[in-house]
Amino acid sequence: MAVNDECKLKFLELKAKRNFRFIIYKIDEALQQVMVDKLGQPHESYNDFTASFPPNECRYAVFDFDFVTDEHCQKSKIFFISWSSRDKLLELDPEIERTFRALRIQERTPEIFESNFQVLDTSMAENNRTMKELAAPDTAYKYSCITYPDLSVDFELRSSLIHLLPKFQGLSGEDPNRHLHEFHVVCSTMKPQGISEEDIKLRAFPFSLSGSAKEWLYYLPAGFITSWIDMKRAFLEKYFPASRTTTIRKNICGIKQVVGETLYDYWKRFKKLCSSCPQHQISDQLLVQYFYEGLLPMDRSMIDAAAGGALVNKTPEQARELIANMAENSQQFGSRALTTRGVGEVQTVSNEQKEIKSSLLELTSLVKQMALNSASQVSSFSVQTMRVCGICSSQEHTSKLCPNLHQDESMAAISRPQFQQRYDPNSSTYNPGWKDHPNLKYGNSFYQQPP
Repeated sequence: MAVNDECKLKFLELKAKRNFRFIIYKIDEALQQVMVDKLGQPHESYNDFTASFPPNECRYAVFDFDFVTDEHCQKSKIFFISWSSRDKLLELDPEIERTFRALRIQERTPEIFESNFQVLDTSMAENNRTMKELAAPDTAYKYSCITYPDLSVDFELRSSLIHLLPKFQGLSGEDPNRHLHEFHVVCSTMKPQGISEEDIKLRAFPFSLSGSAKEWLYYLPAGFITSWIDMKRAFLEKYFPASRTTTIRKNICGIKQVVGETLYDYWKRFKKLCSSCPQHQISDQLLVQYFYEGLLPMDRSMIDAAAGGALVNKTPEQARELIANMAENSQQFGSRALTTRGVGEVQTVSNEQKEIKSSLLELTSLVKQMALNSASQVSSFSVQTMRVCGICSSQEHTSKLCPNLHQDESMAAISRPQFQQRYDPNSSTYNPGWKDHPNLKYGNSFYQQPP
């Protein structure tokens, strides 16, 4: 039976069965050198190869022999199997695949039975628990979402490091990439011996969160984070989603220089926009192109002139360096509008400035005087307003003491008709219009007339 690669792999998978250890060796052309396919070192000859097996502990047998002869040399491919067992040699099995499947099924059956038995015992134990025990909190529950790796040395976070950490609250206006950058700067200053920087970051990062960001971290599943890479990925997925990346990419592609904005301010705004999203995945060539297309005509002409005619003749690295140098130069020295004046206009301009200054002083003093006068008039007017009558506009009395008001009330009383009440002997009340009661007169209240 010719042995192919698949059959060899099957025998290699059987190496965990019982105490057998299968090793495949290969002999090259003319038996000049024996190459070990899996283990060991190459041997110089066939005799050295066979002598490498201990006679009492290991045995070997020819597993396959393929002999080819031609007029020049003979080629042989011999596969040996060695094992550490003292039992008899394995016989050649023509149906090795069927044997392999049978051994796999035999190996799995006890494991499945044991697992089912364990599940059955667990379910029975759960059924025997009372409702109080089932509702009681699980003391073995792992609350932390971070699984810290074991360290070879003792390590403790210093309180000074914790106070230096930046804070991230999870607000909409906060930049998570900037927080990670500041966090990296603080943690890079502390490098204890035997502790990696990732272990320090993994232990210090929860102290840099507050507010809703800390609540997000505490509500993650237990054991969800096992390394600093997992922590960083989960943090960015939460507070820097793909929609925010798309928005920043659009802003980078459509950036424009505002009228009155200097080249330095425009370049600074562009770099800040790019650094706010490191994963924008825009090439350097496109970044320079977007910045160049958003320039005002004057600054674009200046950059083209500095580039020797056109910025497109530069590489992206050279163009970026040129723009950075020009922006830095404009920030260092600034820019101002130059006006050309004649020689005879110098003294005239000076006299005009003096006249304008004196006029401004006079105008200022005049405005102050007018403000004082208006304030005094308003105060006197308020005092007079309190003394003026609202009916006859007289300043001698107020509206309550106006004689016209009292005269009108007297005329109204006179013009009011006097109705005579008629005699009603069956009235239940006293009628003053019919007869005066002799004992109800105003006078001596102690004197009572006889009937």
